[in-house]
Amino acid sequence: MPLRTPRRIGTLRTVTAGALLALTATLVAPLPMAAHAADPTTDYCANQCADILPPGENGNATLADILANKVLGTRPAHTMDQLGPYSSLASGYQNLSDATITNFFNNSSFGVPSSQVASVENPRSDVTITRDKATGVPHIKGSTRAGTEFGAGYAAGEDRLWLMDLFRHVGRGELSSFAGGAAANRGLEQEFWRQAPYTEDDLQSQIDWLSTQGGTRGQQALADAQSYVDGINAYITASKNGRYFPGEYVLTGHVDAITNAGTIDPFKLTDLIALASVVGALFGTGGGGEVQSALSLLSAQQKYGTDEGTKVWESFRERDDPEAVSTVHDGSSFPYAGKPATAQGEALPDPGSVVQEPLVYDATGGATQATTKSAGVLPSNLFSAPRKGMSNALLVSGAHTASGHPVAVFGPQTGYFAPQLLMLQELQGPGISARGASFAGLGMYVELGRGQDYAWSATSASQDVTDTYAVELCQDSTHYLYHGSCVPMEKLERTNSWKPTTADSTPAGSYRMQVWRTAYGPVEYRATVGGKQVAYTQLRSSYRHEADSILGFQELNDPGFVHDAASFQLAAQDINYTFNWFYADSRQTAYYNSGTNPVRAPGVDASFPVWAQAAYDWRGWDPAYNTADYTPPSQHPQSVNQDYYVSWNNKQAPGYTSAGFGDGSVHRADLLDDRVKALVQQGGVTRSALVKAMEDAAVTDLRGEDVLPELLQVIGGAPVTDPQEATAVQQLTTWRQDGTKRRETSAGSHTYADADAIRVMDAWWPLLIQGEFQPGLGSDLYGALTADLAVDESPSAGHGPTGSHAGSSFQFGWWSYADKDLRAVLGKPVQGGLAHTYCGGGQLSACRDMLLSTLKQAAAVPAATVYPGDDGGCSAGDQWCADSIVQRPLGGVTDDRISWQNRPTYQQVVEFPAHR
Repeated sequence: MPLRTPRRIGTLRTVTAGALLALTATLVAPLPMAAHAADPTTDYCANQCADILPPGENGNATLADILANKVLGTRPAHTMDQLGPYSSLASGYQNLSDATITNFFNNSSFGVPSSQVASVENPRSDVTITRDKATGVPHIKGSTRAGTEFGAGYAAGEDRLWLMDLFRHVGRGELSSFAGGAAANRGLEQEFWRQAPYTEDDLQSQIDWLSTQGGTRGQQALADAQSYVDGINAYITASKNGRYFPGEYVLTGHVDAITNAGTIDPFKLTDLIALASVVGALFGTGGGGEVQSALSLLSAQQKYGTDEGTKVWESFRERDDPEAVSTVHDGSSFPYAGKPATAQGEALPDPGSVVQEPLVYDATGGATQATTKSAGVLPSNLFSAPRKGMSNALLVSGAHTASGHPVAVFGPQTGYFAPQLLMLQELQGPGISARGASFAGLGMYVELGRGQDYAWSATSASQDVTDTYAVELCQDSTHYLYHGSCVPMEKLERTNSWKPTTADSTPAGSYRMQVWRTAYGPVEYRATVGGKQVAYTQLRSSYRHEADSILGFQELNDPGFVHDAASFQLAAQDINYTFNWFYADSRQTAYYNSGTNPVRAPGVDASFPVWAQAAYDWRGWDPAYNTADYTPPSQHPQSVNQDYYVSWNNKQAPGYTSAGFGDGSVHRADLLDDRVKALVQQGGVTRSALVKAMEDAAVTDLRGEDVLPELLQVIGGAPVTDPQEATAVQQLTTWRQDGTKRRETSAGSHTYADADAIRVMDAWWPLLIQGEFQPGLGSDLYGALTADLAVDESPSAGHGPTGSHAGSSFQFGWWSYADKDLRAVLGKPVQGGLAHTYCGGGQLSACRDMLLSTLKQAAAVPAATVYPGDDGGCSAGDQWCADSIVQRPLGGVTDDRISWQNRPTYQQVVEFPAHR
């Protein structure tokens, strides 16, 4: 059968639960250490490595802590101590120097100086957990590998037990039964379970796969994971007996505050698989959306005819836009998932026939009475964005730095929560030496961070590893043709019920979720294709394989494995999530795009649904284990020692087709690329200079920097005589001269400089886009294309894919379309332009009239309408508050809001002066 990677060998066999327990209970012999290995405590960064993860390391609070926070506003130590330095960079970056970096970041050196030791504990004899005074980060040092992992699990329990418990229930579609029936809780579990409706056997099969197909490293990973789980459970027992467990267990009715009766269920290995499934769904997938793409194509063809409509659709799709900023810019090309010359097996729906598959059944009580005001313990839109992005990276090779050593500023944007989804830790033990961030509950290894003499990070890549298949129905709605045979679908169900609790007053209720699963994945839609009844299913390459990536993370933590760019890329190849991985040491920088990219049948267009027939299956596909042939590592975008790298969820490389709409001539990665390119051309780049470039981009409005100049040029073709229009034009012109920042007048003022211009732009953008494109496209096609790609994602746009108060902005929007169209109207050269010119029907004067009329309309919209306020504490008209970042509470303790900045949540600043 096909193997996961060329380096992984083994024969699949059934593993019983007893055999697996015996395997994981026995410590696998440590892996051989390469000649590059060094003393685990050796640190080659010489105090030139720093990191930050707001709001704080401590994510657990007892019931007394929660009540004190509600009544007195107090918080446990290290709950919010990283939020202030993180927030203050927005106002302090302009005067930053290398010497002041640690005013805004933590020193991320290994170990804890004796003068900075806050506590030392030994949860068992072979591991010590030392916490520092400044941040409370656990520094875990084990004399055995099992002890190191046990300590990691114990520290995870100390810092994130409630959060880990929430997410293992999300991963099973059981959040409402565990934490209450609030509408947001139900929305989240429904959104996730639709994507990964796993049974317990499905979760167990991922463990079995690792034990048989992962080789020695897979067996070591299971032993590490079991030791990690043992550490979590040891903390659960100790905290329950000592009555210092998280107070949320009391507030949700799991434990009695007086008698201590009740249970906190111990963790097991399958819980980690459920957690990994959630993380994979959030940040490590790509593709899908083929049905919506088909609907917008059909709408284009209906308006323009088949040939011209297809050209129009393709111009908006921007599959391989020549003007798009690419992470790899050295002339290399990495073709993947492009448009075939002649599409084969396409299964476009008949117009008007598509119906989404229902998920919820038998709703009673609170399931029907709850409203969206019932906030829940987790945001309901965690999985709703069509493409999960947000992270960024900036790296400059040593040839262009002041020291001659590479410099990197990078990190993932995982949203803002209290406590954070990530947690910081340092792990030191046999075969493990790293410090950085890990997702709560998956901290067997550091997932993003630094080793002894190297650092690594990632951004979400979202390349297309998910396809939609049209399975033809037979016999009835629950049977389908599979390779010529009529076979039944598998019915998967999950019933959730709840009662009101102290934390959630939603009335008692229950409901049932139901998913029909086929060999080609879960059913998402029903439709007809050429009159035939079909079900549209969605299949991704990482489906039922989220745990496989543990091998790559293990290797990244192993100082005997990673010692240069080449070995780093080998480790990244063993990660099947769709990420862009970046690396820096004292000599090299490197990049590699990970993920199991399926090899599609010749002629299959990855952008549209395809018939579920053997001729159009992934090559080498084995539905029993959802494995297939994957493109070899050499075909993944990659590079070593390019002059610089930037990534902000943009296009990876020429030829590498993006999984969705939006990778065009204007992308938020341009904000980074322009700044870093200028630094490289100047030379002598320092850590502080690169941080400045990152933060300057983080407080800049993309529309203002890259589209407003063209808007003003069109308007400036003749005098503006209307006083209201002239005032608005002058405000926008001044804002442009000031750099189109969304930044406070002074730290803590909660008032923006150029506030009126920002208000006008926020009101104008959706009006001008509609005025520019809807008349030419028509309402139906315009609506279909805006369903493919949202018009705007400004910081205050609660309607955007990310939602309000989320920080991440300007990933989704029509700025590239506006840019190309306006340049065409102005007579400027455009590569990869739109099929038609839309603004004013292609007439400059008519385009100008439309822009001025919509600008006048926008200028008249009061701030209270542009920023309507919300139930989270923002008053109508409060511009700063509307933009502000909120640490969305995942537990009983809340943290302060901060000024907007478009920046990774966890971030590193690194420059290694030496190497092993």
